[in-house]
Amino acid sequence: MKRIKFFSAAVVVAGSAMLLSMMPGDETITHEGDTTVVNTRTIGKGVRGFKGNTPLKIYIRKNKVVKVEALQNRETPKFFAKAKTLLAKYEGKTVSKAAKMNVDGITGATYSSNALKKNVQLGLEYYKTHK
Repeated sequence: MKRIKFFSAAVVVAGSAMLLSMMPGDETITHEGDTTVVNTRTIGKGVRGFKGNTPLKIYIRKNKVVKVEALQNRETPKFFAKAKTLLAKYEGKTVSKAAKMNVDGITGATYSSNALKKNVQLGLEYYKTHK
């Protein structure tokens, strides 16, 4: 029985290493013309809304937030639609100012709102240190 468990663990480790080697490099920051795009899928993977992760793409041009876009998630659509409205408050702000903002959450969508705000903050801090 011990041999089977050890063998199973070895297969899982080897398989994981093979999958990681096939994955593309870090795609947290990409560029689309003169716009830098920060994807929080990896850096915000521990940030959970009501039903799971709430990744974002943050578009930055000339050190200003141009747009913040919610990516696919498992949140309840009705409540998440309300929470997403707070993302527009970051648009047009400098990266430094937006990173320090304390945006009010949306009543009835508190978990989603908090997760979105945390992802914006993580994404902007990542941008400042990796641009």
